[in-house]
Amino acid sequence: MDFTNDIVVHKNIDGTEFLQFRRLLEFPNIKHCYTLRKNGISVFAKDGDGTELKESYKKVAKALAFYEEHIVKPHQTHTDRVEIVNSAQEEFNEVDGLITNKKDIFLCTTSADCTSLLFYDDTKKVIAAIHSGWKGTLQQIGKKAVEKMVNEFGCRPADIICCIAPCIKKCHFEVDEDVMLLFKKEFEYTGRIHEIIEEGRKVEEKQKYNIDTTLINKIILKEAGILPENIIDSDICTVCHADSFHSYRVDKENSGRNGAFIGMV
Repeated sequence: MDFTNDIVVHKNIDGTEFLQFRRLLEFPNIKHCYTLRKNGISVFAKDGDGTELKESYKKVAKALAFYEEHIVKPHQTHTDRVEIVNSAQEEFNEVDGLITNKKDIFLCTTSADCTSLLFYDDTKKVIAAIHSGWKGTLQQIGKKAVEKMVNEFGCRPADIICCIAPCIKKCHFEVDEDVMLLFKKEFEYTGRIHEIIEEGRKVEEKQKYNIDTTLINKIILKEAGILPENIIDSDICTVCHADSFHSYRVDKENSGRNGAFIGMV
């Protein structure tokens, strides 16, 4: 399936398939992508010696024409921690977001249904890559990333662009009452809880609920000061299109990972 539309472009370079946001393609100094699962790209499934990971990095780096040694990926653990990257040699543990104003550093986060957010401020020349799973969304990591861009680099929220990569959408993010109540408590203040949470099906007399984490991220990014027109949603569900994207909901423990990359040259 070709996902090219008004928001994203679907590319295939030497067999490596990925999406790019048209908005970010307006900036020649930005290289970015969100990978598909085709042709051995399982960014970034774990294996014993890291061979699969290295091969995935190599394919993406070749397709985007940058050095794989310049990729910086944190060890993600569903936190709300966002750190500044000053060197490609740095390592980040228990971190789910990275920010830099340095050229030739390519930030990467991985996901299999979780939300990947790519930020760029063309005025201050600052980029960020954020992994916002449901726990990160609950902790408003996207808003915290914007605040850090403002506090550390003097960014103006109105200058920041945020692109929301393919992720699990409300149609498939089904949870039990305990998780639903966490979201209700955290976001009831928005006045849009009936849009965020929808009563779903019953399974063995147990009520399920569907949560719209994309809408939550849009709300908190606007609260952080990002202009609505600068919040760009790919509007692609990884579960609906699990044949093209890695999806933990579909593949469980056998799932690979999709990679979100952004760097400045």
